[in-house]
Amino acid sequence: MADETPETAAPTPQEQAMQAKSRVLAQYIRDLSFENILAQKGASPDAKPEIKVQVNLDAKKRSAENQFEIITKLNITSSAKDSGEPLFVLELEYAGIFHVEGVPEEQMHPYLLIECPRITFPFVRRVVSDVTRDGGFPPLNLETIDFLALYRSEIARRVEAQKAETPVQ
Repeated sequence: MADETPETAAPTPQEQAMQAKSRVLAQYIRDLSFENILAQKGASPDAKPEIKVQVNLDAKKRSAENQFEIITKLNITSSAKDSGEPLFVLELEYAGIFHVEGVPEEQMHPYLLIECPRITFPFVRRVVSDVTRDGGFPPLNLETIDFLALYRSEIARRVEAQKAETPVQ
């Protein structure tokens, strides 16, 4: 049996990870909407808020080689805990343009929807904090989002949806 030399050995997962290269080419706000319902309706300003955050991700291949647009979509609603009266609604689509090389095709989807949003998240957090503060509320400092758990949850949801659509024989 012949021994594999380092030149012919298959790269380890660690070596493959080191070969992956990505960089942010641009990032920007695609869409932003902030509705201050408290000011419009004159609700009590001392109401204790209950915040709900919904996160969606989208990845699109761009026409340039190895370039992808990753969009983090947030829908944040705040309502008074005691009365349920809405206080504000914030909708944000934040995009990053990434140049990604060295990621195997079968790993590209999770890479784009886990690693890329991790890179842009501090900027998303800053936008949300600034907009809520400028809207007359205490700055909302989002907790760190676990994009790996979010990705796994979405994959599990899609698998369950496929099972529900497939007729039982």
